[in-house]
Amino acid sequence: QVKLVESGGGLVQAGGSLRLSCTASERALSNYGVGWFRQVPGLEREFVAAIKWSGTNIQYADSVKGRFTISRDNAKDMVYLQMNSLKSEDTAVYYCAAEPWGLGSSIAQTYDSWGQGIQVTVSS
Repeated sequence: QVKLVESGGGLVQAGGSLRLSCTASERALSNYGVGWFRQVPGLEREFVAAIKWSGTNIQYADSVKGRFTISRDNAKDMVYLQMNSLKSEDTAVYYCAAEPWGLGSSIAQTYDSWGQGIQVTVSS
């Protein structure tokens, strides 16, 4: 497992943008597949985006396609989620997750490491 830390959340108006960042402490993130998930209180955790260790095999949930972009910089040991054209329904706690097979996946059970989560609030 790897310890993950998210940053970049906050409050933004509808139509605005935020960029979330995920990094790992104590171990390099570059060999891991990484996913972003989000959760609203009372609902199940929802897949948002995932990326393979190499930066390929990118997947998005239909609800964010064309608005969100996942990317990674292995030299900096960072994974990003650029969120544009934000909507009120994007309001949630966002989690970064990592899995050691390096493939990236839309399935939450694939991941063995999770960040603490960061709040994103979109006001309408």
